[in-house]
Amino acid sequence: QVQLVESGGGLVQAGGSLRLSCAASGRTFSRYAMGWFRQAPGKEREFVAGINWSGRATYYADSMKGRFTVSRDNAKNTVYLQMNSLKPEDTAVYYCAADPAFYGSDPRAYDYWGQGTQVTVSS
Repeated sequence: QVQLVESGGGLVQAGGSLRLSCAASGRTFSRYAMGWFRQAPGKEREFVAGINWSGRATYYADSMKGRFTVSRDNAKNTVYLQMNSLKPEDTAVYYCAADPAFYGSDPRAYDYWGQGTQVTVSS
């Protein structure tokens, strides 16, 4: 079992940056692939980025490529999402998720989810 807690959200102006963190409990964090998703009001949950257990393989939604970077520190049981050049349309609740093997875009494949952190980008 893995418990996930996101942090680092907040209010930022368009063009700014934020770094989200997702802290995981449990000694087996390094065995899990991780994903970041987001959900804006009235919209479906959307894939942002994924990373495999070692951090050597990453996967991004097309609209995030070049602006967002996912990384992890297994010694700290933490996965990060660095978000640059933020736009008002990036406003959403951001969630991290864990799965033993999958780090792709289908949210149904992930076993564990955090509670989310709000990101608001003002124009």
